[in-house]
Amino acid sequence: MATYNKRGYKAPKEKEERLDNNFIEDTPNVDAKDSVTAKAFDTLDESASKIEDWVAANQKYILGALTAIVVVTVGYLSYQKFVAEPKEEEATSDLFVAQQNFQLAADATNPKSQDSLYTLVLKGSEGKQGAVGIADQYAGTDSGNVASYYAGIANLNLKKYDVAIQYLEKFTSKDFFLSAIATGAIGDAWSQKNDAKKALEFYEKAARMNTNEFTTPRYLFKAGQTAMELGNKADALKYFTEIKDKYEATPEAQNIDALIGMAQ
Repeated sequence: MATYNKRGYKAPKEKEERLDNNFIEDTPNVDAKDSVTAKAFDTLDESASKIEDWVAANQKYILGALTAIVVVTVGYLSYQKFVAEPKEEEATSDLFVAQQNFQLAADATNPKSQDSLYTLVLKGSEGKQGAVGIADQYAGTDSGNVASYYAGIANLNLKKYDVAIQYLEKFTSKDFFLSAIATGAIGDAWSQKNDAKKALEFYEKAARMNTNEFTTPRYLFKAGQTAMELGNKADALKYFTEIKDKYEATPEAQNIDALIGMAQ
């Protein structure tokens, strides 16, 4: 049974300050009656007066809007400090044990031990709740998000494919590698459900999420195998040839010539 390990892998550049290239020159003395400039200033004065009148007439609404903004801002900051942060800390504490069990399960070589450990990942141990409880109770937190990944992979390994898809689809990450692995795992679940078309959709998506030497050839290979299963040799040949041309140093390229020959 395949296992899936999380692989942790710039801060954006600060925008350069834009220089103001506009220059203000002194205005020469002119006759106000004939000056276009003076007329323009008169118009600006009239506009400013109208704006002041509008502000005065609508002051109640403006103050109301400003008050609403302040209330929302203060409310958000209060929520972060008194609700979100304590909630995140509690979720992280529970998640620590689930993470340990997940790593033990991923490293296990005995199928029975592996299944038992994945069950602990889901249900919890040592007085801590498992990934399912964390993902459901702490949805919207970083820990709840990671728990969705653990719950998805654990269910996948326990052959609970529909539940695996449900949790993996909840998971989001800025880590391109982990995102690709989660997407590819959804493909694995569909493959085990004997839906090759859906599996191919997710394998191809996983392969294109981030071009690299690890996830790209891995899911190109699975996409090629699935395309062959569907009888689509043209697409399979495309996937296998891309591995040969661009990722010849990867494990997936070891016997790629034979697969290319089968797809031709």
